[in-house]
Amino acid sequence: MPLHIRPATPDDAELILRFITDLAIYEKAEHEVKTDAAGIRDSLFAEGSTAHGLICENDGQPIGYAVYFFNYSTWLGKHGLYLEDLYVSPEARGLGAGKALLRHLAQLAVARGCGRFEWSVLDWNTPAIDFYESFGARPQSEWTTYRLTGQALLDFAAG
Repeated sequence: MPLHIRPATPDDAELILRFITDLAIYEKAEHEVKTDAAGIRDSLFAEGSTAHGLICENDGQPIGYAVYFFNYSTWLGKHGLYLEDLYVSPEARGLGAGKALLRHLAQLAVARGCGRFEWSVLDWNTPAIDFYESFGARPQSEWTTYRLTGQALLDFAAG
């Protein structure tokens, strides 16, 4: 049976949490995972959720996932697709699952008229960087990402 990519469902919340945790361990940031399966279910699958998930299966067994959402480029006057997470289990790497998930998302972006398909990668993750560059993705080094979280976000929002 070939690789199969399907939309994630609320029943996948535990599986997605496992993949999120495995990805965080790989990225040396397990301590930053603050959600649980209920949090995944309540946010990713809630009515009006702006994020979406995909599950990649091989022979009916889940081997990877992706979470994405649509953003907007004022300069292009078009939506874009932003890939938040992409993960394939180590034992399934080399089967083409990562590329299949990315191609599926690229096809979705094209079908939706998106002008961009973007994601971030840690600067030390050479295998991922090499993989992305192998099919034409290029880094955007002129931009620096900023983030407000936790107490800094609460303090700033409060004025």
